[in-house]
Amino acid sequence: MTPGLLAGKTAVVTGAAGGIGLAIARLFHEHGGSVVLADIDEAGVRAAAESVGARAIGVGCDVTDEDSVQALVDEAVRWSGRLDVFVNNAGVTRDASLRKMTVADFDTVIAVHLRGTWLGVRAASAVMRVSGGGSIINMSSLSGKSGNPGQTNYSAAKAGIVGLTKASAKELAHKGIRVNAIQPGLIRTAMTEAMPPEVFAEREAAIPMKRAGTPGEVAGAALFLASELSGYMTGAVLEVGGGRLM
Repeated sequence: MTPGLLAGKTAVVTGAAGGIGLAIARLFHEHGGSVVLADIDEAGVRAAAESVGARAIGVGCDVTDEDSVQALVDEAVRWSGRLDVFVNNAGVTRDASLRKMTVADFDTVIAVHLRGTWLGVRAASAVMRVSGGGSIINMSSLSGKSGNPGQTNYSAAKAGIVGLTKASAKELAHKGIRVNAIQPGLIRTAMTEAMPPEVFAEREAAIPMKRAGTPGEVAGAALFLASELSGYMTGAVLEVGGGRLM
């Protein structure tokens, strides 16, 4: 890839203490960007930021809290003087069957994914409206396309993110703000590797490319959407799933 795709730009990545979020932050930094890593695990995200490099800071943030998200955006602008890219990546799972899922577990997943993404889009776009544009990237999932048993909460939230992405893209396009989404499939992270091995193997076998993806491969799609290489794209949903569900 061409180095410097984000040179001079500042990006915020939520859920960046590890996994896909950290991979996105690392790749953005490698391409010249200044990166604000955010996570509810403040100590973890500060350590992650130190590992990324000199143009990175870690900030504690609860994406379900309006004031916390606003404080994150304010800190990014205070630190770098600008905000060009915002990646809504933070997420949790509370898997259970319909019969066993509690209302609290449903509400938690909806709040983190859907309300968290909405708060991120709203706060970031307010800054980008003034500055003349930017790129917002929302993390959906192939679970939001097909639905997964035991994930009525997660699948609903991830499907909702697609609708949110398209609606906000239409609202913000005339301000030069692009809003796109990524739908990862089976990606090797700490969360998926906690699955029973036989379940993981069964899902991997159903992928046309016959393997799970890596966080770095999702990060590559995020870099494309963050950069001017995708300058005429908004409201798009990129699947990063090895051909699963195509």
